[in-house]
Amino acid sequence: MTTEQNTTPESTEKLKDVKEVIAYLAEQFPKCFTIEGDAQPLKIGLFQELAERLDGDDKVSKTQLRQAIRRYTNSWRYLRGSKAGAVRVDLDGNDCGALEQEHIEHAEKTLKESQERAKEVRQEKAAAERKAKRPAKKPRPARAEQAAKAKPSKLKKETEQRNSKPLEKVSADKLVVNMQVLVTLGKTPAKGTVTDVNKGDVMVRLESGLTVKVKADHIRV
Repeated sequence: MTTEQNTTPESTEKLKDVKEVIAYLAEQFPKCFTIEGDAQPLKIGLFQELAERLDGDDKVSKTQLRQAIRRYTNSWRYLRGSKAGAVRVDLDGNDCGALEQEHIEHAEKTLKESQERAKEVRQEKAAAERKAKRPAKKPRPARAEQAAKAKPSKLKKETEQRNSKPLEKVSADKLVVNMQVLVTLGKTPAKGTVTDVNKGDVMVRLESGLTVKVKADHIRV
C-alpha cells in the first residue's frame, strides 16, 4: 500500500510581504490595481468585495489584503491620482462615481505631509553621514595641563633673559661682606655670598655650602 505525499503547488505558496500582495492584486485585477504610474481611486468598501472574490485563495489572507489596501491607498502614487476629475473604480474597472472634494483635499494634504517627512528624513540622514565622515576633534587639554605646559616655557624664557644679561666686573674695594655675587671659576657662574675680603683675595660661600678663595677678577655682579 502506498501513501500519497501531500504537496503544495508552487502556485498556491503564501505570499510573503505586502509588496508581493499588491503585485498579485495588480495581476488579478489589472483594471483596478496598478504597480506603475498614478493609481485610480478605489471604490468605497472595496475591501469587502475583494475579500469575497479571493475567498479560498491560499496565496493571501484577509489580514494581508487589509495591509495591502492600506499601503496602496497611502502611497504617493495613489494620493497623486486622487485629484479633481478622478473617478473611483471597482475590481473590474467600472466607474463608481467621481471623487468627492473633501477626499481630494485630504489626499493633497496627506501627500504634502508625507513628502515633507520624507525630505526631513533624507536631510537628517545626509547630516549624519557628513558628521560620520568628519575627523574627530582632539580634546582640548584642561587649563591645569595647559598651564603646566606653558610654565616650563616661561621659566626657560626668563632664564635665557637672565643669562643673556652681561655680567659686570667689580673691583676689590667695592666688595663687602654678605654681598651677593657670581663666581666665574667654571663655564657657568656660581652664586655665592662674600664672607671676607683681604686685598685682592675674596672668600665666597657658594650656594652648595662650599667656601672658596678667589681673586676679585673672578667676581661678577
